[in-house]
Amino acid sequence: MGGQYRITGDKYPRMRRRRGRRLAVVAVACVAALGLIGWGTLQLIDVFTGGDKASAAGTPEDCSPKTNASPSPSAPMTPVALPAPGQITVNVLNATTRAGLAKKTADELKKRGFRIGEVGNASKQYDKKVKATGILLGPTTALKTSLPVLGTQLTTAERRTDAARKGAEVDLIIGDAFKTLTPKADAAKALTKLTAPAPTPTASKKTC
Repeated sequence: MGGQYRITGDKYPRMRRRRGRRLAVVAVACVAALGLIGWGTLQLIDVFTGGDKASAAGTPEDCSPKTNASPSPSAPMTPVALPAPGQITVNVLNATTRAGLAKKTADELKKRGFRIGEVGNASKQYDKKVKATGILLGPTTALKTSLPVLGTQLTTAERRTDAARKGAEVDLIIGDAFKTLTPKADAAKALTKLTAPAPTPTASKKTC
């Protein structure tokens, strides 16, 4: 009787193949289910966070106003309050051994609009002691007023002030290295630049 139900031939391997197919189907179904669960989780996170996503490009570009170093064409050119040459009295003093140098220089300064005061030899303090082209000397108040204006006429001269000195007159003390004043055209350009400085840079806005 037991021999009637004995499994023979290739029936038993066929049963093993069917079981293997079922396991494969179950595995695919599990993977699909896990994928759906993960996708649903991401959707819920997106809903609760308001849909914000991190940008791979980094932080947003700074849109704060930038300073433009180039001058604005519409910026007003306000001249500096400096005295005109006609408001400056210059004493021309010769500290060299060359005769007539003070008078010749004074005449040229007069042609350029300056008022001329004393013309003659330098005091003992400076006579034959100035090796450079010259010294521009005046009271402390002249350091940022009369001396810069006079300095445009002899750009290589040294500027000095005397705190004990009174009045508004300034001295041009001619030294051994002096040959002539700065050329008139160059002096005029220097004076224009001195009284009309560059305009203030303006801020430009950057849009995003």
